[in-house]
Amino acid sequence: MSYVVNPPAPVSIPVAGKAERFPVRRIYCVGRNYEEHAKEMGFTGREPPFFFMKPADAIVVVNAGETGTIPYPSLTQNLHHEIELVVAIGAGGKNIAAADAHKHIYGYAVGLDMTRRDLQNEMKKQGRPWCIGKAFDQSAPIGPITPAAQAGDVNNAEIYLQVNGTDRQRSTVAKLIWNIGETIEHLSTAWELQPGDLIFTGTPEGVAAVVRGDTMLGSVGGLGELRVKVA
Repeated sequence: MSYVVNPPAPVSIPVAGKAERFPVRRIYCVGRNYEEHAKEMGFTGREPPFFFMKPADAIVVVNAGETGTIPYPSLTQNLHHEIELVVAIGAGGKNIAAADAHKHIYGYAVGLDMTRRDLQNEMKKQGRPWCIGKAFDQSAPIGPITPAAQAGDVNNAEIYLQVNGTDRQRSTVAKLIWNIGETIEHLSTAWELQPGDLIFTGTPEGVAAVVRGDTMLGSVGGLGELRVKVA
């Protein structure tokens, strides 16, 4: 088959302990899915889950033991870190029951949902989509995927992020408002999930700005560390 322009290279993520890589199809993100983060953003309570998306090529792969680099993006003066547990879908489905969600999960990873907060806030005020604040280039650094069988008790894992060695975010996955199974249940009613989909499950409280030269170190228990420097 020939194309009028060269097709982009497929986006993929390394898998811990395997030579094969995980191909990325779509990136779904859950908004305000930790209560304390919802409060710091001006909201309270267990609101119905809502979702936004990032393009697959927003991924920045950071190999185990390495320090990734992202550029400070254009148009913003307020770039925020959001550490997240990422779920990698291995078996697709629609209208998946929460109790069956584990059957569709290939593995888990540590990710960052980088956010141009000033642009996001301006879009909120105007009632416009958040894409410019969330879906920009290199806005989704991620570490290797750990297969579910090797990931341990992800549902109760510690999640944290440090900037230049100082704690910014620290919580547990158990504090998700909508847990992993419930998130997949809700998400799969709106879209048919497919192998290769990633779900960024939300961030705990403590989101704040980073500047050029800062190094972020994030982790989810059992999944290793993700280290990223802002260039």
